[in-house]
Amino acid sequence: MEMGGAPFDALMSLDPETFARESRAVINFLAGYYRDVEKYPVQPEAMPGCLRTLLPDAPPENGEQMDVILEEVWRHIVPALTHWQSPKFFGYFQANASTAGFAGEMLSTGLNVVPFTRAASPAATELESVVMDWMGKLAGLPDCFLFSGGGGGVLHGSTCEAVVCTLAAARDRALSRLSHEGILRLVVYASDQSHSTFQKGARIVGVPRSNFRVIPTSAASSYGLTAASVRDAVEADVASGLVPLYLCATVGTTGLGAVDPVRDLGELAREHGIWLHVDAAYAGSALICPEFHEYIDGAELADSVSMNPHKWFLTNMDCCCLWVASPAALTSALSTNPEYLSNVTEESAAGAGVVDYKDWQIALSRPFRAIKLWVVLRRYGGAGMRAYIRRHVEMARWFERALEADERFEVIAPTRFSLVTFPIRPWHEGDPGDDAVDALNRKLLVAVNGSGRAFMTHFMVDGKFVIRMAVGGAMTRMRHVQDTWELVREKAKEVGALTNDSGQY
Repeated sequence: MEMGGAPFDALMSLDPETFARESRAVINFLAGYYRDVEKYPVQPEAMPGCLRTLLPDAPPENGEQMDVILEEVWRHIVPALTHWQSPKFFGYFQANASTAGFAGEMLSTGLNVVPFTRAASPAATELESVVMDWMGKLAGLPDCFLFSGGGGGVLHGSTCEAVVCTLAAARDRALSRLSHEGILRLVVYASDQSHSTFQKGARIVGVPRSNFRVIPTSAASSYGLTAASVRDAVEADVASGLVPLYLCATVGTTGLGAVDPVRDLGELAREHGIWLHVDAAYAGSALICPEFHEYIDGAELADSVSMNPHKWFLTNMDCCCLWVASPAALTSALSTNPEYLSNVTEESAAGAGVVDYKDWQIALSRPFRAIKLWVVLRRYGGAGMRAYIRRHVEMARWFERALEADERFEVIAPTRFSLVTFPIRPWHEGDPGDDAVDALNRKLLVAVNGSGRAFMTHFMVDGKFVIRMAVGGAMTRMRHVQDTWELVREKAKEVGALTNDSGQY
């Protein structure tokens, strides 16, 4: 008979029978959660410190049974969560989950190998190389980014890591022809719509804050960069004795879903020896659909490309694909070869051609992410994933059309993928000023989120407060989008956004 809470349970912590029983309990718990998640307020009313008051000050001396632990999760943890898997979650960008993604994650954590070198787990390393070529082909990337074409890819945890690694590679490539002090002359370029991780990454690799160029965009270019604006900035820096280092082109910006012209920027980057990185963290998943391939036109001119399957590709956190045209440029910046990681084997004698993923990332240790993405690809296939992406795009376009048909709202940027951006609009010359209109939009967002019936986030563009509706949840259906539209209309009226016929707010 098992003694619950016995101190010696830890000595049998991978007993197969206990593993099977307790894993089933967790799966049943999560199945119940997914069944009911639509009923929960998407964002909780959880005050800071709420959980600390419910939990002990120290861990238990004797272990407890899994059913006791799960009961506490149900009573204390779940009510204080923002429910990212709710079909009514439209904030930030989604963190996709799926049955296949969960199964892949179980295999990854269950096998629990650490494939930092090929010798540390040959199958894990080789599966990652295969999966990265599969994903590159699905997304329509040029052959130069595939292992089969002389490039290659790696699975990171996030775009932030991919950015730091590619910045380090670009830095070392530039410093190989400059003195070490040349780092003070290196310049990084991004738009005012690019993710803030590029500024953080530039600082981490030693680029001075004053050498980060935030290039303005405008509605005239649908908030995408223009080659002319980048060229002006680059030429001014060159004239000042600075060295252009790195340029970010984004396909699907966080705030508005804007797209930068990859080919135009790639030609400019080649002209000046700039490392071009294409950040498709969110919208990269849509590139598997031929109708979106135009947005990656010119990618053969880039040095690196990244996208996050954990956002919109049914792959549970975490999973970021990074492809590079020159693996040697990346590994020369990131590789270390201590003796304790050396293996006297036939493969080490062979040398060339062996991928050691420790040299493609910041950390040494790494999980077996490849099996998770592989299971998703095997389970749903290219056709299934294209249908999944297209369904969300159609939902977003429905919401956009509903906004355009209601004179109280305006759509700020075209809905290219599944992100819709909108505020309440001012009506006529006698309307309140921008501050008052922004205040009204803030009230609308607070009212929508406070209802618990949906969750959205906001962005600032051209000094205006804009609401973001990001469609992309695995459980989201058209009825959820339609219900959210009715909620927005209802709350808009409550906060004072009346129709034009009413004459004023």
